[in-house]
Amino acid sequence: MRDRSFKAAGKNGKGVLLVHGLTGAPGEMKFVGKHLVKRGFAVSAPHLAGHGSDEKALLRTGWRDWLDSLQPAYEALAAEVDEVYVAGICVGGSLALMLAADRPKIAGAAVYSIAFEYDGWNMPPVMTVASLIQYVANLPLVRTMSFVEPYPYGLKDERLREMVQKSPESVIAGALDTMPMGSLYQMYRLGHHLEKVAPRIKTPTLILHARDDDMCHPRNATRLQSVLGGPAQVRLVEDSYHMIHVDRERDLVAQMTAEFFMATGAPASVRELEHA
Repeated sequence: MRDRSFKAAGKNGKGVLLVHGLTGAPGEMKFVGKHLVKRGFAVSAPHLAGHGSDEKALLRTGWRDWLDSLQPAYEALAAEVDEVYVAGICVGGSLALMLAADRPKIAGAAVYSIAFEYDGWNMPPVMTVASLIQYVANLPLVRTMSFVEPYPYGLKDERLREMVQKSPESVIAGALDTMPMGSLYQMYRLGHHLEKVAPRIKTPTLILHARDDDMCHPRNATRLQSVLGGPAQVRLVEDSYHMIHVDRERDLVAQMTAEFFMATGAPASVRELEHA
């Protein structure tokens, strides 16, 4: 498997760990990452275990493996900056919060298009019955079956949508265009575990979601907000579908993320005193 992780140095003493989504790849976080670097943040986008190759490789891993693959990147980034923040898309957002549960020093989190359930307006009826999917998705003869993400692929931007239709690799190198049911099962298990530990997550959290998300209804965002133990705010964007970090409002998403992290952490003067 080719390691597609990337990182960039910053200037303001703050670093952001960027977590890609299920079946995605680090490259999908470059839009947000470039904006953060311009604002002075260091960024690191690790490659989640099992991703970037094929369905067989992905099925050999579960959510705990994905979470474990964040640890070295976190440790490296924490050694280089004064404050660490996390940001992730969909399953990547859940993993970012799980990391914050174990690392209370994480100063803030941004979660894009959180997915407890695939209950958006463009999902097949069977996908909206989470209890049924969770019951059968990991059975031996079912787990290798694949869910094909339907058009418009979480994208409202017509140009990007057509690019994905021709070749997903042209938009996000290393991303898969199908999801095995066994990996979907892992997504649900991760969501259940996140809800259990959420009350002890005190990390200030920005929850961004598209009002017209085609894959995950905005109720997923308010569901997350209701269980987190720390301050959490939900903000809806109006001109995107599920992939808000690469869609029409990617610049707005990046801007809101940067501003939230700048407002959340300690001022530079305080950090300088702490290290004096």
